[in-house]
Amino acid sequence: MWPLDPSRKEVLRFAVSCRVLTLMLQALFNAIIPDHHAEAFSPPRLAPSGSLDQLVEGLLGGLSRWDAEHFLFIAEHGYLYEHNFAFFPGFPLVLLMATELLRPLRGLLSQRSCLLISVASLNSLLSVLATVALHDLSCVVLRCPRQAFYAALLFCLSPANVFLVAGYSEALFAFLTFSAMGQLERGRSWTSGLLFALATGVRSNGLVSVGFLLHNQCRGFFSSLVVLNPLKQLLKLMASGCLSVLTLSLPFALFQYYAYTQFCLPGSAHSIPEPLVQLAVDKGYRIAEGNKPPWCSWKLPLIYNYIQDVYWNVGFLRYYELRQVPNFLLAAPVAILVAWATWTYVTTHPWLCLTLGLQRNKNNKALEKPDPGFLSPRVFVYLVHATVLLLFGGLCMHVQVLTRFLGSSTPIVYWFPAHLLQNQEPLLRSLETESWTPLAEDFPPRQKIPRNSIMELLYNWKTCSSVTRYILGYFLTYWLLGLLLHCNFLPWT
Repeated sequence: MWPLDPSRKEVLRFAVSCRVLTLMLQALFNAIIPDHHAEAFSPPRLAPSGSLDQLVEGLLGGLSRWDAEHFLFIAEHGYLYEHNFAFFPGFPLVLLMATELLRPLRGLLSQRSCLLISVASLNSLLSVLATVALHDLSCVVLRCPRQAFYAALLFCLSPANVFLVAGYSEALFAFLTFSAMGQLERGRSWTSGLLFALATGVRSNGLVSVGFLLHNQCRGFFSSLVVLNPLKQLLKLMASGCLSVLTLSLPFALFQYYAYTQFCLPGSAHSIPEPLVQLAVDKGYRIAEGNKPPWCSWKLPLIYNYIQDVYWNVGFLRYYELRQVPNFLLAAPVAILVAWATWTYVTTHPWLCLTLGLQRNKNNKALEKPDPGFLSPRVFVYLVHATVLLLFGGLCMHVQVLTRFLGSSTPIVYWFPAHLLQNQEPLLRSLETESWTPLAEDFPPRQKIPRNSIMELLYNWKTCSSVTRYILGYFLTYWLLGLLLHCNFLPWT
């Protein structure tokens, strides 16, 4: 899929090393730190556990905390409880398919143990592939090999690191989203649309990605007005725009329809094991065999909206309470990072932003000879995407999820720090470099790129600039704290 030039080899090596270290540390932290007794979803185990199951639980149990338990439950039992529908089916389906590869071990391991092994191996692989996909996307968009390299290395140390390995959908979503963005940048709109649609089946915020397709179509429309029939091009734009919206909405719509058939149509419910029925009675979980839920009678019966409102209390400014101040502080670094990136870009390219990325300045109708790196005009649509996610997440969601929400959805979280490192860290200019031959279509030959510059900066921490220490300090602190807290049911979600 991606040619292995020297920079990609180094990115791949570092990504694999970080994932292996992550798995080792979560096992260590899970073993030496007692689990916090959190009020989290904890279904009973239906199958007896053997000695090998206990070993797997001890080594990989830290990957099944908080929302991961929902994904594991759905993969094993399906959507039995109403609140399970808050979690989209893309990741449980992929996880179940990966678990089928372990079928020969079913005599030795329980289904849950096979799922835990699949989570560790699958998400480690997907997060490595997401790293390479981000590097590929960065090379095409930024057209600055050093910034692309730095961004990929920073993704390996992502503040959302634990969620890229634990039983969450972030790794799969990041891989599909970054791959879709890369395909669109290379002009493969059909492949991009398919990947974006698959990402929508993994996480609901994939719906926002339709903006990339629409912006790309608008750019093509305005560039063709000079030489082609305007009316014909307008009709083509409207048709392609509607098709893009329908394509990305289809997974969401099908998932909502499936929920409707389970809870609102008679005779559609599946049989539920007695221990899980008892859990529903004890905890007040709604199952399909009971009375119809109120959302069934809505004009637009969307279970997702109902669950977010009733079960998670998600809504405009609902999280703005004094007791949530610690969670706002937890989300502050990534929010500041994206806001800073937006301010830097807008103040550098005010006219470009006013014209929605279609005109660089008042005198140029076309975007010719764009600046390389983060300040490239091609970054505009990615910045808008990141800003929309930040505003929605900060105003309507549980703000503590902003770190993983943005860290798995937008490259801006990695592009802007890479830009700051390149422009404000003198040490990077003096590091030993090696010759690098990039892809012919992306860069001119004989460019040079540092060998794992992030590690070099860490080795020379005391001589780094304050900006570098702030950036790497944030990334490493959240990388480590996430493992330490999340794996023991402590508040890091």
